[in-house]
Amino acid sequence: MRRKDREITDLDEIVEKVIDRSDVIRLGLADGDYPYIVPMNYGYQYKDGQLEFYVHGAESGRKMELISRNPVCSFEIDTGHRPVFIMDKKYATMNFESAMGRAEIHIIEDENEKVRMLDNLVERCDPPEGFVYNEKSVPHTAVMKLVVTEITGKANRKKSQPDY
Repeated sequence: MRRKDREITDLDEIVEKVIDRSDVIRLGLADGDYPYIVPMNYGYQYKDGQLEFYVHGAESGRKMELISRNPVCSFEIDTGHRPVFIMDKKYATMNFESAMGRAEIHIIEDENEKVRMLDNLVERCDPPEGFVYNEKSVPHTAVMKLVVTEITGKANRKKSQPDY
């Protein structure tokens, strides 16, 4: 990382400041000469130093085809976007917090594990009280666990001047 002053090295901080505050993960899947980038909502579990993301989708299609050929991905998550204008220095920047890394993708077959992961994902979306998704759709939904093998965090948290 070129800007070491912006690096987030503590995994607990990456989880708290980036992953928990964001709602979209972008997966980069291998697709020949070009990556295939897919934005997805996600659930996650961070336990004993291991981070896992949970995503879901249709059982077929380009995403699943690529995953079946090469079950690894790169990922990116970001939040806290805010332009900052520092008038006296005639300088502009953008505040942000981000995480990116690599993960192994595991397609989940066990129905109980799929339900647990979907429950985790739905809970992060702050559903209305009493919401219950149609469990009949679970057998027809692809649920994937992304086991993080590498992650880095970065943030620009400059303070703006109040008169901009």
